[in-house]
Amino acid sequence: MKIWIDISNAPHIRFFKDIINYLKKEGEDVIVTGRQFGDIHKLMNMYGIDFISVGRHGISLYEKLKESTDRVEELLDVVKDENIDVAVSKHSIELPRIAFGLGIPSLYVLDNEHAQAANRLTLPLCSRIITPKIIDIWKLMEFGANPNSIISYNGTSELMHFKDFKYNKNIFIDLGLKLKYPKTILMRPEPSLASYLDTDCRKSVLSPIVDVLKDHANILILPRFNQQAKIFEDIENVTILKPPVDTSSLIKKSNLVIGAGGTMNREAAILQTPVISCYPGKTLSVDQYYINNGLMYRSNNIEDIIKKALDFIVNPHKHIEFETDDLFKIIIDNIYDLAKK
Repeated sequence: MKIWIDISNAPHIRFFKDIINYLKKEGEDVIVTGRQFGDIHKLMNMYGIDFISVGRHGISLYEKLKESTDRVEELLDVVKDENIDVAVSKHSIELPRIAFGLGIPSLYVLDNEHAQAANRLTLPLCSRIITPKIIDIWKLMEFGANPNSIISYNGTSELMHFKDFKYNKNIFIDLGLKLKYPKTILMRPEPSLASYLDTDCRKSVLSPIVDVLKDHANILILPRFNQQAKIFEDIENVTILKPPVDTSSLIKKSNLVIGAGGTMNREAAILQTPVISCYPGKTLSVDQYYINNGLMYRSNNIEDIIKKALDFIVNPHKHIEFETDDLFKIIIDNIYDLAKK
């Protein structure tokens, strides 16, 4: 069996790495493509994933459309003679379009119901869509998804990131961090280049939070791109991390995570590190899942965030039990089932 997996964003590498390894061990032929965006290439190399680099990410609407259009053509040249049995992606714009055009069954993993442009371009074309139960199926149908193609599960996609997770308790030492305070806060700025979020990439909602909390705890910033890193340069007691790094161990080692994005916040919730979401867009259903389970706090009020952060780093966190489905098995089963079609 030959499977094509397209990776368009850095968190998707941790999502797919165990699937790729499993399929290869089973003797399947796996073709991995990945665009040039953020730390995708570095993380691919870090996890030892062989891949073909195809396309880039645009910034303006024109550039996004131009790069995506060019990428469709380039990817088509890569896969046209490969006799692909199943095509798999997580929010890739280009893979569903190519798979549909070539008559290849496609499996699409979705966890953002607010990515309207991406969802309208992809969901009507997908053979199967795997999505968390907390996401309203009617919303996906509005984008053109066939309700018979939707497979829902209890949990979120970040569960896949920890299938074979090995915690490095010496992560701070290995990174050579010089820490002044006994408590450490890990922060992740907003995805300001994303099409679904209208923000200024020269600013960050985290800046006023950093200004206060840097006097109470060590602040680690994991930026998404160079311009974002510059926002936090030369601030006392603030360390800007240079990816790729073992973010899972960093999250588990830290006393608190404050994120203006999504993935790292949900990873913290799963690892049960206290986490505050200050994502500047609408609350995602997948975030609401962890909020409902008492594993994430959500606020966009600066004073409220600071007050809650100080409370989190002083008071110990209590472990909370919650049950999820086996997402890994669901994906593998559906890949093999689609290959039989």
